[in-house]
Amino acid sequence: MKRIVLLRHGESLWNRENRFTGWADVDLSEQGMAEARKAGDALKAAGFSFGVAYTSYLKRAIKTLNCVLDRLDEAWIPVHKSWRLNEKHYGALQGLNKAETAARYGEAQVLLWRRSYDAAPAPLATGDAANPAEADRYARIPANERPRTESLKDTEERVLPYWKCEIFPTLAIADTILVAAHGNSLRAVVKHLKGISDTDIVKVNIPTAVPYVFEFNDALDLTGDYYLGNPEEIRKKQEAVARQGQAKQVARRI
Repeated sequence: MKRIVLLRHGESLWNRENRFTGWADVDLSEQGMAEARKAGDALKAAGFSFGVAYTSYLKRAIKTLNCVLDRLDEAWIPVHKSWRLNEKHYGALQGLNKAETAARYGEAQVLLWRRSYDAAPAPLATGDAANPAEADRYARIPANERPRTESLKDTEERVLPYWKCEIFPTLAIADTILVAAHGNSLRAVVKHLKGISDTDIVKVNIPTAVPYVFEFNDALDLTGDYYLGNPEEIRKKQEAVARQGQAKQVARRI
């Protein structure tokens, strides 16, 4: 049996503030660090050992991965970073509070921006210095490939080539792989692996720092998938992710 574990980063500072984050390089919160440690301990208790790991260019994913590998005493394994595993770029929404945005534009519209397959927020202007994609770390990426906004479809189109050409083929020689990334870049992978339709993907909410295990046979055919942890706790975390775009949260914050 071969396994790939997908792991969304722990709670970030902007997750805690319910803000659209996208490519903004926001750090983990204290709760996020605790979640990462818990994920590492859960993987260790379940007997996981990794041959290689992959992550994005964003510190919330990198720090989550480092923390997990430290708990496993596997900080020495090869780690590959790619911008292609970055979160979906939220364009002009980046930094805005999700609930306040829902109060202004309606929950249905925010749900489309957050979870639909092909609806992208308004883009940032070309060359906008406020665009995180213009940071030095992305200088080697051709200008026409640096996003100003993205839908899940756009995210999928940059993630899957890396998945198909770099990550998945490694499973032939490394029996267990860890991928620490983001809610939407991982949703793109899950959509691909499970054959989820463009319509049904809106229902998929990936909780922070809960290992999502995919099992494959020696022919690399998917044989099963499951979250590692208490099902009730995981369900509550998924529901919390889904509620982030509800306008009624504004009233609770005032």
